[in-house]
Amino acid sequence: MPEYPEMEHYRTRLSPLLGGRKIAKATVNRAATVNEPADEFAAALAERTILFVERRGKHLLFHLDDGNRLLLHLMLGGWMAYGEEGPKPDSHFQVILTFDDGHSLYFGGLRLGYLHRISAKTALERMKELGPEPFDPRLTPEAFRKLLASKRSRLKSALTDQHFIAGIGNCYSDEICFEAKLHPASAANKLSEEQAERLYRAMHKVLSEAKEAGGYMEHPLTPDDRLTGGYNERCLVYDRPDEPCDVCGTPIRQETLGGRKMFYCPNCQREA
Repeated sequence: MPEYPEMEHYRTRLSPLLGGRKIAKATVNRAATVNEPADEFAAALAERTILFVERRGKHLLFHLDDGNRLLLHLMLGGWMAYGEEGPKPDSHFQVILTFDDGHSLYFGGLRLGYLHRISAKTALERMKELGPEPFDPRLTPEAFRKLLASKRSRLKSALTDQHFIAGIGNCYSDEICFEAKLHPASAANKLSEEQAERLYRAMHKVLSEAKEAGGYMEHPLTPDDRLTGGYNERCLVYDRPDEPCDVCGTPIRQETLGGRKMFYCPNCQREA
């Protein structure tokens, strides 16, 4: 599932492409992907202009010139492509937004994800449920420690809780814990001050590097895109069961915690 690095990468790449562009046509190939009848959704978007693209947690919000928003959550398997032609037949995509310059934004893999047209008020209400952003300047090391101290859960469960911090999921929670040399099953509220600060620094380092590398998405956004997915081969523990740890050579271990896959090095990461 796309997380902060992937969605921020999408936002950065899409903002200059879509800002000020008028939607000439919206095509809905799967009615369940949108939140109103497909014909009404398409009619409401025709001739609308996208002002800018915002990210909140794992969501993208496309701000429209009528004050409404398109709220996107890719969920598991969702992805996007942009260009004059899609990389696959149009029927493969659940929604297609075609702009007045002939380019289109294709939304694929949205079997669990969605693209909803909502009011600004509804968007604010829904986003209000999310926790702080990882790079929110108000989330200082001290504020982060206080948040951790309030969580009566395992570290991985805390990091992937969108009410706790918005934007981190399965992949980067494991990578952050590895960078911080903390076991993902450690009790979040039992970390020492030094361990909490180590986790804070690791969160910023891993997410920054992953975003700059294009995240781990496999689908290029545009035909000339050579960046998207660049972090895929740089994961140190995630989805690497039984492979040797790059630091100590110990086989990476895979377990399940709270219904989620968990990858860690049993030698480098000790439970707090």
